[in-house]
Amino acid sequence: MTLSRRRIIAGAGALAAGAMNARPAAAEPPPRAPAAVTAARLAEDERFWASVARQFRVSPDFVNLENGYYGIMPEPVRRAYHGQVDHLNEHSSHLLRTAYKPRADEVRDRIAALLGVTGNEIALTRGGTEALQNLISGYRRLRPGDAVMYADLDYHSAQYAMNWLRERRGVRVVRIVIPEPATRRAVLDTYERALRDHPGVRLLLLSHMNNRTGLVAPVRQIMAMARSRDVDVIVDAAHSWGQLDFTLTGLDADFAAFSLHKWMGVPLGAGFIYIREHRLPDIDPAYADETYPATDIRSRVHSGTMNVAPFLTVDAALDFHESLGAQAKQARLRYLRDRWVHQVRDLGGFDVLTPEEPDMYGAITAFRVRGRISEADNLALADELMKRHRIFTVARKGMSGGDAVRVTPALFTSADDVDRLVAALRGVSRRH
Repeated sequence: MTLSRRRIIAGAGALAAGAMNARPAAAEPPPRAPAAVTAARLAEDERFWASVARQFRVSPDFVNLENGYYGIMPEPVRRAYHGQVDHLNEHSSHLLRTAYKPRADEVRDRIAALLGVTGNEIALTRGGTEALQNLISGYRRLRPGDAVMYADLDYHSAQYAMNWLRERRGVRVVRIVIPEPATRRAVLDTYERALRDHPGVRLLLLSHMNNRTGLVAPVRQIMAMARSRDVDVIVDAAHSWGQLDFTLTGLDADFAAFSLHKWMGVPLGAGFIYIREHRLPDIDPAYADETYPATDIRSRVHSGTMNVAPFLTVDAALDFHESLGAQAKQARLRYLRDRWVHQVRDLGGFDVLTPEEPDMYGAITAFRVRGRISEADNLALADELMKRHRIFTVARKGMSGGDAVRVTPALFTSADDVDRLVAALRGVSRRH
């Protein structure tokens, strides 16, 4: 079936159109981004990205534009994971007590090399949330009467952990609001003003890319202004790594939390914590555990038995990531975002909550019908998109300007998929 015919079916909103979105299991090797083509030009090459899409097994029942929660494994990774599960089941404790430990160190070293740091600054966790909670709860430089700060767009579980510091450390909690519409200047001014107005702040939570609107913060500049006031920063990079092209040295972060099962395509239940080597004493060992010495970053995370199969699969996921390259992935995801956002902005009547400055967004973007800011409004819109058009999105809350619907394309998303969203929103626009 041709793309044009597929668009016609999608516009009709028929459930059968979802079958057009089915991608069979891959029998071909992972595609490699051609060296002679710029990332920006490759981003528009639907034929190339169709070959990437064939590496994913995607449900034919709906168009999945909610890929910020969990990233689907590409087929080479899925097959490797199944093999690792079988291997772990067969070798059991012998694997855990022998081969796994050096393999885990190799995984840490490989992750670190991609981020421009060293393996002894990385510890594996069960996800980005655990990494954030351990950094926040373990931060030991706070004294009663100090203050900690976070923004309305930061991850809710991290906000809760920051609030807990009120009881745990006897500190004040300061919540700031990122303005809408956000711009680089507005974001920088907001943090500059907040740090100036609250001189008692000693710890700042900062989302590199937040999960509510997808805004990408200028981390390096905010880090500099915080350091000038003796404020430490914990960077939440759970959504950015694998979606954006960056290194930790580029961010200049001392403390950061990452997910591996979002944009790196590792099996569910994997992430890691980063602590710059000379800052390790500023984070408490987790639960005073003595499994590792206090000089080892692994003493800062959960020490119990966990499912190691996802970590044994990291190499396969990083192989797939590197076959495309971070630049190509970032360019493609921004292209898909731009394709639907620019059309929706032309319709009028919608507020898009990420700016147009290219270094301030990736794939994740939230929008709302202008004036429809309640939770009920946006749950109803997401429900309509799914039931009437078979397009899966998610309603998001927590923004001070009101609730919204989040749209997140992935590497397997086609231009037709996001055009189908635009066609659905065109109908929404006419009714509102």
